[in-house]
Amino acid sequence: MVIGIIGAMDEEVKILLDNIIIDNKMIKAKMEFISGTLWGKNVVVVRCGIGKVNAAVCTQILIDDYKVDNIINVGVAGGIGIEINPGDIVVADSLVQHDMDTSAFGDKLGQIPRLEVFDFKCDNKLVRIAKEACKSSSGHKSFVGRIVSGDQFIADVNKIKWLQGEFRALACEMEGASIAQVAYLNSLPFVIIRSISDNANSGAHIDFEKFIPIAVENSTKILKNMLEAM
Repeated sequence: MVIGIIGAMDEEVKILLDNIIIDNKMIKAKMEFISGTLWGKNVVVVRCGIGKVNAAVCTQILIDDYKVDNIINVGVAGGIGIEINPGDIVVADSLVQHDMDTSAFGDKLGQIPRLEVFDFKCDNKLVRIAKEACKSSSGHKSFVGRIVSGDQFIADVNKIKWLQGEFRALACEMEGASIAQVAYLNSLPFVIIRSISDNANSGAHIDFEKFIPIAVENSTKILKNMLEAM
């Protein structure tokens, strides 16, 4: 079994790269794919870059070139709702692209036109493993629910409230739903795990820089617990 692990930023994969036993490196589409052994499992770790297009390209390369058996996307996200605080974990059970809008043609906001599904469901088994991994990590709360993605950094309280009301979202970020779409199109199991780095209710631009190291550490702990259990 080969597990593809995607992070958007250098900070999100640094701990992974510090611990991996490297077998090979390859650069494609200006992304460095590092294969090897991480906490006893065969993995390919890659920093895809920020945004949905980068994440989608990266995911397809993992599928085509590395024949990964599943994909885990880890990193940080903005919290939605006052009960979700920096450092907390959100395990996605479904994902939607909140900036997809063809409502002029009668589509629901977030619907990919002419696609047979509205949201992209994470693999049930991987979600269960992630939930169990959260129980083994203390110092934060964990949630399971929908994560929404868009090519926007959301720092506006009104937009956060809209995402919560429109999509019942627990967190927002900029890559997960595009990774989910590519995995869905390829019938590949996946899960998206996010640690909260900021919450627009308390000022996203302030919290992000302060809490990102804590958020990355927490999401990495969950991933380590997952790999050891898989």
